[in-house]
Amino acid sequence: MLDGLRVVEIVDADQWAAAAVAQCGRILADLGADVVKAEPPEGDPVRRVPPFVGDEADPDRGLMWIALNANKRSVVVSRKDEKARAALLRDADVVVQPSLLVDPRVQGEGPEGQGPLFSDRRERVSERSERERLVIVTVTPYGASGPLAETPASDLEVTASSGSLWLAGEPGGPPVRTTLPQSPLWTGMYAAAGALLALFARRTTGRGQHVDVSGQQSMVTVHPPAPVFADVAHEEHMRLGPNLLGRSIVGARFRNIWPCADGHVSFAIQGGPIGRHTGRMLAAWMSEKGFAAPRFRAIDWDTFDNRTLSQADVDALESEVGAFLATLTKREFFDGVIARNMLGYPVADAADIYTDEQLRSRAFWQDVAIDGATLTFPGGFALFDGERPRIRRAPPRLGEHQREVLGRVTA
Repeated sequence: MLDGLRVVEIVDADQWAAAAVAQCGRILADLGADVVKAEPPEGDPVRRVPPFVGDEADPDRGLMWIALNANKRSVVVSRKDEKARAALLRDADVVVQPSLLVDPRVQGEGPEGQGPLFSDRRERVSERSERERLVIVTVTPYGASGPLAETPASDLEVTASSGSLWLAGEPGGPPVRTTLPQSPLWTGMYAAAGALLALFARRTTGRGQHVDVSGQQSMVTVHPPAPVFADVAHEEHMRLGPNLLGRSIVGARFRNIWPCADGHVSFAIQGGPIGRHTGRMLAAWMSEKGFAAPRFRAIDWDTFDNRTLSQADVDALESEVGAFLATLTKREFFDGVIARNMLGYPVADAADIYTDEQLRSRAFWQDVAIDGATLTFPGGFALFDGERPRIRRAPPRLGEHQREVLGRVTA
């Protein structure tokens, strides 16, 4: 999709911002763009994030670094190297930056263009025209404007400020964070989407745009029902653990994640058109297995309305459903769901994902040689005319492509 386009990914010392920028660049690289990382002499801070391949601490062997930086090239550019920075900007279609290093408010304005990447104060008219076509993507924790603009933050702070941390965890318990930081990855994903939209608009207008991406705002979308309910129903959602939102008009909670014989499965008791068939099929399945579930098997699914059940009624039904699901493995549950055309799915862990038949049938996984080891990579996220974007190159060593990208500028 993006073959022939040059993306310059500017790296700063802040780890959160570096990861978000790298996620954006990785998506654009997977779509075919030539993504050049402009790293400081000490390298991208993501290079130093453990764990490492073979538990060997090395700037080229960090698993997060590898995951976020395949399909890219690397050059080393210091803040004082104005010629190199100007050369990178001159060839760029998109600049992805962790703050307002390239200021869109003075873009293409000649002597007033004083950001670190703008160095030639006597630029020609043609160069100004090229800069007007530049798409600038700024990725920050709280956005490029407002009282928190330019405020650094960690994943924990961004996640907490978005409200999504407040909603994660068990009812009555403390908030629970994810082990792997999520906010830079969500933010980078939205940054890539914004860059694509700006590139599409450029085909019509001939001008670039400034895409201002806030990590806080990106993470608000992780739990979209919560702000909608607060706005429309004036209802504050609390931590629900394994339970679902919005299935009751009397305040009852319905479970969605259940223990099974070898892990967990996703299932919910539902009424109406969406739930009748699944409920009938589960009752029949229980009967086939000779499983005693008198309350659940006695339901009249033509009239069943889960929205009006009291919590005591829900708990009684769910005690029978939970006892039945506990007798099944994830594989048995999913085979039964598919055979009966029911709603439900096993909760996959990393091993399940790696052995998933659907992903393997679509040739999702790709083996890539990394620093003497062969690692299995997730492939591109979509097929384009039947072809999956491939890992074209391993993550770069620091400054590996200095000469081929910048030539004599830094030679």
